[in-house]
Amino acid sequence: MPREPYYVQSLERGLAVIRAFDAQHPELTLSDVARICGLTRAAARRFLLTLSDLGYVRTDGRLFSLAPRVLELGYSYLSSLSLPEVAEPHLERLVADVRESSSMSVLDGDDIVYVARVPTSRIMRIAINVGTRFPAYATSMGRVLLAGLPDEHLEAYLNRVRLEPLTDRTLRTTGELRAELSRVRLHGHAVVDQELEEGLRAIAAPIRDRTGTVTGAVNVSVHAARATVDDIRARLLPPLLAAAGAIEADLRIAARRRTH
Repeated sequence: MPREPYYVQSLERGLAVIRAFDAQHPELTLSDVARICGLTRAAARRFLLTLSDLGYVRTDGRLFSLAPRVLELGYSYLSSLSLPEVAEPHLERLVADVRESSSMSVLDGDDIVYVARVPTSRIMRIAINVGTRFPAYATSMGRVLLAGLPDEHLEAYLNRVRLEPLTDRTLRTTGELRAELSRVRLHGHAVVDQELEEGLRAIAAPIRDRTGTVTGAVNVSVHAARATVDDIRARLLPPLLAAAGAIEADLRIAARRRTH
């Protein structure tokens, strides 16, 4: 794809080096980074040593890993976003009410990114923290966010997405996903039954700004042994919708304050 004249490829590659590290690959060798990022070993070495000098990467001489300072990159975004700070008290009240974990996420590309979370007990094999990413198609919050996209953006997503089967229950075709997103739009919430991880059920509702645009999603997750899908809708949906409405009301107040 042709690049614009202003495009700085070295910046793209430096960010790719940072993104090469994840929960499955917290430590990488120089050769690992070069392979993952499609760089020569010499180029990967320059990027890694520069990031090390800047304090974003650390090394023992053979293995490289991200340093805590890399959190500053995400914090700059989160500190400018009113959504998590507005939502957290409401998530805490929701969790106290239903005694199940609750989270909030936004859509970033084809993934959801967690921006707030109030857990009760750990019910997933993967630890979830602020900044955790999952594919949108397999999550309740992702489906709420996808259903909120304008039609042309949703069509573009459906044309490019690859539905990897994360469990035996994960939707396999874009036709199935399209039909499910239509139901989400109709009913105003999404339920995912063990499609992201076996034993995990979740229900999500949208968060809309004052123009009605879906800007985030909030969910409640529960172990499948504790609640059927019908139980989730009956017991968890009403307080979830109430929390979403309260968050939206506070966001409108915060938006008015920023404009005055």
